[in-house]
Amino acid sequence: MAGRPKGTKNSELHIWSSEEKEYLSEITPGRSHKEILELMNSKFEYQFSLNQIKGAIKRYKLNTGRTGQFEKGQASWNKGTKGLTKANKTSFKKGNRPSNYKPVGSERVNIEGYVEIKVAEPRKWKLKHRVVWEEHNGQIPKGYNVIFADGDKSNICIENLLLVTRKQLLTLNQYGLIKQDPELTKTGINIANVIGKINEVKKRK
Repeated sequence: MAGRPKGTKNSELHIWSSEEKEYLSEITPGRSHKEILELMNSKFEYQFSLNQIKGAIKRYKLNTGRTGQFEKGQASWNKGTKGLTKANKTSFKKGNRPSNYKPVGSERVNIEGYVEIKVAEPRKWKLKHRVVWEEHNGQIPKGYNVIFADGDKSNICIENLLLVTRKQLLTLNQYGLIKQDPELTKTGINIANVIGKINEVKKRK
């Protein structure tokens, strides 16, 4: 399970969070697509591509205010740099923090309704229910997910968290086996295991 899908670098598939849309809207006016790309990648953990930035600006009807031509009085792209050295990645001066800065330990709700918690600087966020589970049990094994026994994403206590395989989760969702009653959900996991065994036997035949 994931919150906002963690992007694979250069992947064009990405669900934009409200925070990303808000920041994109804030930095777009007066900047080139390349400058906007650098600012977005500097601020967020996800690494956007230039096509994603252009597509989002068009999709959300934003306007850079630029014509694409060099205008009178406009500073050249490499002013203040030497040779091929790039300009600074962000417009923030060293030591300054943006108005929407969140300290470590801050929480937010992502587009899918999962609570995320900031675990490190500069912009490292993790799903809170996974953090809580790992605090009690260690690292989540590869190929496993943590689900809510009562189906409530806001009920983040260790007693309400269950570790399942991706295969089990697929079956749980397919057959609607995650219930409001935690005991029924646990029974649903057993049913998912039986269904998995039956499917394995069918494949062998």
